[in-house]
Amino acid sequence: MAYFDNAKVGDRVYGLVFGAGEVSQIFENSHYKLMVNFKSDYEVPYTEEGIPGWGNFKKQTLFYKNDIDLTDVDFSPVSKVLSEKKIIKLISKNKLQVRLPSGIWKSVKKAEPSYVEDLLEREKYYLFRKKSEKKTKDSSKS
Repeated sequence: MAYFDNAKVGDRVYGLVFGAGEVSQIFENSHYKLMVNFKSDYEVPYTEEGIPGWGNFKKQTLFYKNDIDLTDVDFSPVSKVLSEKKIIKLISKNKLQVRLPSGIWKSVKKAEPSYVEDLLEREKYYLFRKKSEKKTKDSSKS
């Protein structure tokens, strides 16, 4: 049984990409099971597993609003605004994150290319940041 098998029009949901939304349509015989209207003015189809028809996501990004815990999700503001040149350089090195409409930071490779291009064209450089390096424990301390 898939996560959204019993979804109904009007169900309140939360998408990690677009934020809060509501199921607006159900499709019985389609790859995409439901259409969601988000408060961020996006309308996106989702599979019955909660995978969006937007971007390059292969895992569930949509949940029932009451099922999701966002306490460990990074919504922090950008600490340094990058230049356009630096953004392009970091894209080529796969070391750039973009702030999705929900406020969550994800790799630009996960976002729809047109979304990233639009942000760059509108000079919204504050919605990009360098990926943080993973902190490792110092094994030399006793």
